[in-house]
Amino acid sequence: MLRDILRLNPPSEFFLEKYLDDLAFIDWILACLGNQNGGINEFDYVSDTEWQFSQLLTEFSLESSPFSPGIFPEIHEQITSLRLNSEARRKILEESDIPAELTRAEPVVSSAELNGLLGG
Repeated sequence: MLRDILRLNPPSEFFLEKYLDDLAFIDWILACLGNQNGGINEFDYVSDTEWQFSQLLTEFSLESSPFSPGIFPEIHEQITSLRLNSEARRKILEESDIPAELTRAEPVVSSAELNGLLGG
């Protein structure tokens, strides 16, 4: 949903604070999920979600983004912090006992494709 909002090019004065709150919430949830001891399926979901989050942060940071740190330099530090958190969690996932191909694999079905398949 957040990726879709970026594509709509919303007026930043209306959405910037909410968008940053949503990114912080996702970061917090991923930190909580990373602390749980789940099986392969849970690991796969967390790994995929972490990868999607990393991609979202990249899209958010692009100059073409309506919330670009070039336009809003005050958010650069927050986005950098979120990116570092994500990288640390991905490194922990890579160092876990789960097979390496699962930790590095990109999702087979993108979120847009999944929404299309589910009729969303």
